Amino acid sequence: MITFGILLGIATLAIGVPIFIVFGLSGGVIVSMGLNLPWSTITQITFEATTKYILLAIPLFIFAGALMIDGGLAQRLVGVFSSFVGHLRGGLAISLVLAMAFFGAISGSILAAIVAIGGVLIPIMEEKGYSKAYAAALTAASAGLASLIPPSNGAIIFCAITGASVAKAFMAGILPGLVNAGLLIILIIFQCRKMEPLPPAKWKERWLSLYHAIPAILSPVIILGGIYAGIFTPTEAAAVSCVWAVVVGVFFYRELTWAKMGKSLKTTVIATSIIFALIATASFLSVAFSYTRFPQNLTNFLLSVGVSPLSFLLMSALVCFILGFFIEVVPIMYLTIPIMLPMAVALQVDLLHLYIATGAFIGLGLLTPPVCVGAYTAAATARLPANLVLKALFPWFFLVGIVYGLICIFWPEMILLIPNMMKVG
Repeated sequence: MITFGILLGIATLAIGVPIFIVFGLSGGVIVSMGLNLPWSTITQITFEATTKYILLAIPLFIFAGALMIDGGLAQRLVGVFSSFVGHLRGGLAISLVLAMAFFGAISGSILAAIVAIGGVLIPIMEEKGYSKAYAAALTAASAGLASLIPPSNGAIIFCAITGASVAKAFMAGILPGLVNAGLLIILIIFQCRKMEPLPPAKWKERWLSLYHAIPAILSPVIILGGIYAGIFTPTEAAAVSCVWAVVVGVFFYRELTWAKMGKSLKTTVIATSIIFALIATASFLSVAFSYTRFPQNLTNFLLSVGVSPLSFLLMSALVCFILGFFIEVVPIMYLTIPIMLPMAVALQVDLLHLYIATGAFIGLGLLTPPVCVGAYTAAATARLPANLVLKALFPWFFLVGIVYGLICIFWPEMILLIPNMMKVG
């Protein structure tokens, strides 16, 4: 029955059945019929998996991000970066990367960042001579910044699985996120070296855009500064970000209405339902791993053949990279991290290093068919056929992702520097 459950999962995934149903069907067969566990036990484990305190931060950060989009923060961020660097060769493209990185420090949602920033800048870039497909591809390629720079829903889920510190996982993504942004900017400068630069904005316009963007700029300072200083936990920071989003949208920019709040709430409910359905059904697999001791047996085998920490990270990255072709971030984490965790502990690999290194290659799934959610969302935002965006993504943006992932594997000090300086656990 265990073999049948695995084959059932592969078959249903191959024909395009939603992931949470795949996990539910295959995992249910394995734990109830293969391992003969009572449904009362399975239900209790599922309940515990979906009611962890740290998971409360996910809907709160999604809600805060939606409020900030409808409240006008994205437009102000685009305005300030465009006014300061838009006159450089490739300046608008650089503005997009910077705005995406900064918006990632406000909202933990990759797709929200694509819609918010890409929706504003893609039409402007097309008007100023950039290819629309190139602008959409850059939006998709830089969307991974929103999953690295805190707050990050991926970090919350990773910590819910492993028990690592959410606050430190948040901070572990800051320097890697900046390195990724830097690589993208270097590529932009090379690609746009022959473009005619735009006329620079007047200093009065720059200071005015900066003045209007102050509430948006203060958002990550309040959220991340409070976490770093130990004033509040990541979950409390998520609640604070919701309150701040309402204050900014209603009283500063005066663009957030009751109707838009209702729209943001609806968006949050849909996104949260999808994530928690995956978490609930993925708990079936966690039960199967626990009762079969598959992760422990695999760990013992790898230790017996002398696998090094570096080899383990490279193998883990390759597995996540391949899985990213077919499934999304949340199911990949629930499928792989419970297996990798015992091996990482046995090999003394820092969990934060594991999170960023594997996350870098999981993120490439945003760009690679057939799933490539990031590319499809960017194409929909730009109103272009997806094949044009994918053509513009390869090979350069894809290679940047590979280089960035290898940097994360071979340079753990970059990842651990800020977490090791933190006052909180």
